Amino acid sequence: MASVVEYKGLKAGYHCGYCDSAAGKASCGMWAHSMTVQDYQDLIDRGWRRSGRYVYKPVMNQTCCPQYTIRCRSLQFQPSKSHKKVLKKMLKFLAKGEISKGNCEDEPMEPSMEDAVAGDMALINKLDLQCDLKKLGDNLKESLEREVKKKGKSTKKEESNEFIQSQDKNEELGSGEPSHAVDVHTAPKPGKGADLSKPPCRKAKEIRKERKRLKLMQQSPAGGPEGFQAPREPKTKPNQPKSLEELIFESLPEDASHKLEVRLVPVSFEDPEFKSSLSQSFSLYVKYQMAIHQDPPEECGKTEFTGFLCTSPLEPENPPNGPDCGYGSFHQQYWLDGKIIAVGVIDILPYCVSSVYLYYDPDYSFLSLGVYSALREIAFTRQLHEKASQLSYYYMGFYIHSCPKMRYKGHYRPSDLLCPETYVWVPIEQCLPSLENSKYCRFNQDPEAADEGRSRDPDRLQVLYKKAILPYGVFKQQQREPGEEAAVLQYASLVGQACSERMLLFRS
Repeated sequence: MASVVEYKGLKAGYHCGYCDSAAGKASCGMWAHSMTVQDYQDLIDRGWRRSGRYVYKPVMNQTCCPQYTIRCRSLQFQPSKSHKKVLKKMLKFLAKGEISKGNCEDEPMEPSMEDAVAGDMALINKLDLQCDLKKLGDNLKESLEREVKKKGKSTKKEESNEFIQSQDKNEELGSGEPSHAVDVHTAPKPGKGADLSKPPCRKAKEIRKERKRLKLMQQSPAGGPEGFQAPREPKTKPNQPKSLEELIFESLPEDASHKLEVRLVPVSFEDPEFKSSLSQSFSLYVKYQMAIHQDPPEECGKTEFTGFLCTSPLEPENPPNGPDCGYGSFHQQYWLDGKIIAVGVIDILPYCVSSVYLYYDPDYSFLSLGVYSALREIAFTRQLHEKASQLSYYYMGFYIHSCPKMRYKGHYRPSDLLCPETYVWVPIEQCLPSLENSKYCRFNQDPEAADEGRSRDPDRLQVLYKKAILPYGVFKQQQREPGEEAAVLQYASLVGQACSERMLLFRS
């Protein structure tokens, strides 16, 4: 099934939840009626982000608070002292029921509705952004599948070979993304202070030991489809720092006070686990939104909950070389003594685990569940990498340097920010000095560098019009709508050439 999108264009001059500007936000958006995981991966690597089925991209040089896509290199991640404190606090609570006193200095993973989704959801409602294509009916789906198969037959073999070659090259280079992006990484410069240079590169011996530990995790008998229950692991040698997995999955006494289980549930109303836990999950969401964000009850109803967190355009995929759970959208439920205390909404994509949102029971705020869930998600990413070698990054949404409460995402090192002009990844330590001087920055220091994935031939963009798929070059000859060409060219420039040729742009 191909991705089907409906471009809605630029929306500017609406409220910003970060700086409280009444009309400072600017973003471009589109409805995604369906989307492949590869298309969404490529879109978030161009600065896009989803809220339910609405996929949006901040206009970085216009919006009041520029939002830079941030990813953590999970395979090299080492927990900081404050991260270790959170993990120890959880273990003490589970083992003995101890509750730590005092305020936790760590920010929750999503302290405000992720990436100003509140503003974007309000925008969807207030600016009357209805879909012209109401539903992908069965007849339309069938005709699309036939068209796509017809088009794909000639190139399928070629693409398959390219994918295999790309994967082989990635394994050889030790990268978690397509080979064309491998040379994007520049090593963090030394001598910038202790915090900026952490963590150092690990030796091959340490990486091999890490893989052994991850295998032990997968052999654990309980914990859902990806083996989340804490395994009994051997102790580390003296003077060797404990790995993230050892800190999370440290053995508990037989008479532990509490039992924590993390379950991975696909976002699907056809899934029995998802359906059976939906009522409890919704009640938790309402409690969280009202207590943490002071939302009135009418703003956190079932419609908002399902539209924002239980609806995804991503088509589930389960290829043989992918993770056991497959790709798509999931809820990671944290069950404490038989009840849900937190839910992390995540997308599992070809090269990453992407964090969408977290909501939790405010009664358990003392456990710093935002930080704890982020560390669990990083460990989960590393675990998935064992089966799917290209999947190695943890995407944390947007980093907003101009908003101090959102800078905590930069504490999960090593991490990279996406250059808003050339869409290459740059280590965060190289970006921070520029961000101190200016809200909006081009991180790529090469003045000659351009966006390699830019739209070069808009006529090859694929249009879905009256149940037929045709190139934009053919479609535009039939259209005389004012502003039509400008909107299509804007869409093409934002999604890039590859996505414009794969995704179907719906036109009515």
